[in-house]
Amino acid sequence: MTLATLRTAHSLLPALFGVLIVLPAMAQSPAAKKPLQVYILAGQSNMEGHAKLSSFDHIGMDSRTAPLLTEMRDANGEPTVCDDVWISYFTGPGEGGEGHGNLTAGYGARSDPARDGGKIGPEFTFGIYLHKQLQEPILIIKTAWGGKSLHTDFRSPSAGPYPFNQKQLEYFQRQKKDLQQIRTDKEKATGHYYQKMLKHVRHVLQDIPRVCPDYDPDQGFELAGFVWFQGWNDMVDQGTYPNRGQPGGYDAYSEAMAHFIRDVRQDLNAPHMRFVIGVMGAGGPVAKYGKNRLRYKDIHQGFRDAMAAPASLPEFRGNVATVLTENYWDPELDAVSDKLEQVKAKARELKSANEGYPDKPGTISPQEQTEIVANFREELLTPRDHELLKGITNAEYHYRGSAKIMAQIGKAFAEAVAPESSR
Repeated sequence: MTLATLRTAHSLLPALFGVLIVLPAMAQSPAAKKPLQVYILAGQSNMEGHAKLSSFDHIGMDSRTAPLLTEMRDANGEPTVCDDVWISYFTGPGEGGEGHGNLTAGYGARSDPARDGGKIGPEFTFGIYLHKQLQEPILIIKTAWGGKSLHTDFRSPSAGPYPFNQKQLEYFQRQKKDLQQIRTDKEKATGHYYQKMLKHVRHVLQDIPRVCPDYDPDQGFELAGFVWFQGWNDMVDQGTYPNRGQPGGYDAYSEAMAHFIRDVRQDLNAPHMRFVIGVMGAGGPVAKYGKNRLRYKDIHQGFRDAMAAPASLPEFRGNVATVLTENYWDPELDAVSDKLEQVKAKARELKSANEGYPDKPGTISPQEQTEIVANFREELLTPRDHELLKGITNAEYHYRGSAKIMAQIGKAFAEAVAPESSR
């Protein structure tokens, strides 16, 4: 399907998806319900969320974040179930699948879309804190897939076809690639996940009682906000962004992001829907980067600036906000992770020095090496370090799989997307 055809299809969206569906004022009783507030969360793997529930305890180790944990757990220490917040989560490979119900933990990354994955993304505390602010029912529609780009996968119609740059074309020619086939494949992939996202949002809104049993069709709904949390695949793509790390190197991302915001609002007939950009912040503020990250400083900051740039456009001022997720990075996890790297370095050093065992004189056995490394680890790590390690359940680019980081990000998203009157 061409982009022009997609645009035509979008224009056929039924009036059902207006910003607000309510009965005429005279037909409502004094006790008429307010429209159901609907919020859309979309993006790639960090919107999916890779923080395991086993990292929850780490939240309570910091007095600043301990109050989050009291909201995330009930009196029995189990994950909170939000009676007035519902979620429909669409994810997974191929055609994908859906999980839905009352919001609780487990709506993070899932191998089976319909089953609790034992992880959280930002949706958990987003729903908890948004409900605390609004004090009314909320529906969250979440669509997220790992490893997806804005330049292709989520590219929206008004951004036009993917523009191959000169360096890419020269590379394809040197490799004797079939340029026509490459263009055909790219056209097919362009916007595919944008369309999947819209399709699922429309599917949920056509039959809200399927997800929210308490929903009264007479009350209608309002598409109140959209949160975007993506970026890694664009940031590391040297082909699409050959000048990354240089001024303006990611301008194409800013342009695609602006088109995305306009198109989402138009295609869902929600011109005033508040939009939040979750700016990539894995690694924390670049000003605090250690020597192991310094070489990425200009690339990371340049990309973060490009992500945030659309919010400063005149048309988006006051209705598009940014959340700098770098502000919720945990340097204490960096410190303990650095210690683990020292342990790994020790193991590599011993292995290298003892190659040739037992035929080489003076070398020690693998078992002895293991014992030395284990003793080194115990001497290096403090009791608190051992507790901190429970807060790391995934890679750095997934915010270390830290529920402490992810919970703060979700809360910040809720504060940014909420109406001014509720803040």
